[in-house]
Amino acid sequence: MAVPKQRMGRIRTHTRRSVHDRIDAPSRSVCPQCGEVKLPHRVCSNCGFYKKREVIVTE
Repeated sequence: MAVPKQRMGRIRTHTRRSVHDRIDAPSRSVCPQCGEVKLPHRVCSNCGFYKKREVIVTE
């Protein structure tokens, strides 16, 4: 088994790990009924539709 000759520095370790710990911005989708931008798999807050059905009655 390979054994490192020198200890890896803290900065190098944290720099390598930080690439995978980033938080991505949430993805967005467009409502097919009204065209408003919304989160995917959520009821549209503008028209109240989800999967081509009216779930929430809006005025």
